[in-house]
Amino acid sequence: MELSGKVALITGGASGIGRASALRLARDGAMVGVLGHTGSELDDTVLEIHAAGGKALALLADVSDENQMREAARALAEHFGHIDIVVANAGINGVWAPIDDLKPEEWDRTISVNLRGTYLTLHVCMPYLKARGSGSIVVISSINGTRTFTTPGATAYSATKAAQLAMVQQLALELGKHHIRINAICPGAITTEISANTTRRNQDEAAIPVVWPEGEIPLTDGKSGSAEDVAEAVLFLASERSRHITGTPIWIDGGQSLLR
Repeated sequence: MELSGKVALITGGASGIGRASALRLARDGAMVGVLGHTGSELDDTVLEIHAAGGKALALLADVSDENQMREAARALAEHFGHIDIVVANAGINGVWAPIDDLKPEEWDRTISVNLRGTYLTLHVCMPYLKARGSGSIVVISSINGTRTFTTPGATAYSATKAAQLAMVQQLALELGKHHIRINAICPGAITTEISANTTRRNQDEAAIPVVWPEGEIPLTDGKSGSAEDVAEAVLFLASERSRHITGTPIWIDGGQSLLR
């Protein structure tokens, strides 16, 4: 129970990497605020944590909405007493299309959820972390925009992921004096539902013909990683085992990005 007594906020906590992280941190003793925009999925995750003997609170909010996020952070701190850990995971793939085909409103939506959502998550939680005089923040970025740039049409998505890593490295210095650590996880191909919500349009126009080596993920013979693989790294970065690590990206991709 390494995180006993700690309170964690996890955005996008109802599914995929967020859900796996919520379950993993709760299993290690954390009290978890599971934040998302789908009530039924949030309730399912919270019920599973409760069934395993853990403590969790469902927080219904849109990460791009300042008032909703501010209220969610307040509700979590009021319910459990404080906030120690923040996992900024909520994000969308959005629309992948050539830049002249990508509509301004599609660009804005991706930026709003992925980048503004990350900013607001940190913005509203920071007073609670500073009040504790310590804390750990984990931002879920991607190999896209940090190591690889080969997904046709994913300009908006890659831009947000690159910006998230820049935020992490900038804030590592700003927050260090408050004894708050911040790090990034950059997953490669992970089996989640996010791909089902991706809009792809005229990607062939933006693609460069490339023949990849047989087996795109060397470590697993081409198989995608699992959300649990990422959750284990979230646990490490949230715990005192990573007490001297800040401003650091961790790529979890089985070597996928090294081929690209």
